[in-house]
Amino acid sequence: MDSSMIGKIEKAMRYAQEPDRITFQEFKVHFTGDHKIHMVGYRGGQWSCDCEFFAARGVCSHVMTLERVLRGMVEPAAATPLPA
Repeated sequence: MDSSMIGKIEKAMRYAQEPDRITFQEFKVHFTGDHKIHMVGYRGGQWSCDCEFFAARGVCSHVMTLERVLRGMVEPAAATPLPA
């Protein structure tokens, strides 16, 4: 292995220890829930999920899980308050 590749590997290892360098702009994932597979997306700081709870509240367990996994790399979802 040449020295430039060794340098890139060392840099990658250092970057991996500094997750605050990473900010997601958009992605789509399949999330395997207890009852079905959901499509969860993130684009421009906005979350989406095809589950009924997200449609009503703007947040769900699928999104909250991804927020925890990607802590600091995505904006948190804004929950919709329940009607009075």
